[in-house]
Amino acid sequence: MKKILTYLGFVLAFIITLICLDRLLSEKSIHGIDQARSFYAQPKNSIDVLMLGSSHIHCDVNTALLWEDYGIAAYDYSAAEQTLWQTYYYFREALKTQKPKVAVLDFYAPARFKDDYQYDFLYENLQGLKFSINKVRLLTTSCEFTRWDDYFPDFFTYHNRYENLTEEDFDTLFGREDLAAFKGYTPYCAVREQTRPVYSQGISADLTPKSEKYLNKIIDLANENNVKLFFIVAPYIAENHDFLTFNKVRQIAEEKGIEYCNMNETYDEIGLDFAKDFNDYSHLNYEGSIKFTAFLADNLKSRFEDDIIDRRGDERYKSWDDSVKLTEKMATEAREKEIEKEKEKESLEKD
Repeated sequence: MKKILTYLGFVLAFIITLICLDRLLSEKSIHGIDQARSFYAQPKNSIDVLMLGSSHIHCDVNTALLWEDYGIAAYDYSAAEQTLWQTYYYFREALKTQKPKVAVLDFYAPARFKDDYQYDFLYENLQGLKFSINKVRLLTTSCEFTRWDDYFPDFFTYHNRYENLTEEDFDTLFGREDLAAFKGYTPYCAVREQTRPVYSQGISADLTPKSEKYLNKIIDLANENNVKLFFIVAPYIAENHDFLTFNKVRQIAEEKGIEYCNMNETYDEIGLDFAKDFNDYSHLNYEGSIKFTAFLADNLKSRFEDDIIDRRGDERYKSWDDSVKLTEKMATEAREKEIEKEKEKESLEKD
């Protein structure tokens, strides 16, 4: 019995050590991993509006503003360059713990990335998810068999991070993170002037077969779970060929009775200033996200009036109050980083 207890103690200590190492060494990133990790900390069945898609979601949709000004309990459940097949599995993962009334889906990535396997940001789309059959299916759909060992199992992909540990890693280890307060939004604060694009749209429409297959699966999944869909294109410096995808999405939306809005056609209604409101050609900065989010909120309220509930004052939604403070902190830090970058740039130019 003493030997058995000793062996059991050893096994238990080994398991605890692995769990602690996993918490400590696992990647943290505001480009998708943290959005997935924090989703599990959200109060069950509390998210009314689920935001899905690429970085255009978590950089442009200011969930703190949606809450503070409109009382909308929204979450940016997105990752960089997320494909529609990855979005489908994210949607399935979300429905395990949430019953959103509306799901907003952005279509930047399907317009820009046409290959059946997208590897540049697969890590960001995979790493933050808990192990499950759903995660395995996302991997097998997104990655060729010969490259599985580059991404799975998780621990093998980040076990050598011990040389680059940060304070954030130790906060994770000791449970000091407030994951529930993070609603996915990532403020960018650079100001980079953009040239306002002029579009000459044709009537052609195009969507890759794999993207169309998974878009239809998303629509079916939404219908099965009584979730209303809203297809959008967040504003960016789009190119004419991007509209081939947008036109196809518009056609599908009209056929299926789904709400649709390409916000590259509503620059003036949003009030975007191309000299001040962009972080880069693809993403809005903090000021731009405020304008866009207000426009999006008005669209949500007008299109889904019966489903958009003002949750402010409900104790169950305290983490959304906390998210406002966290977002202000993140925005301040982002501004300070941009100031430092400008100082370094000026110093280099003088030298």
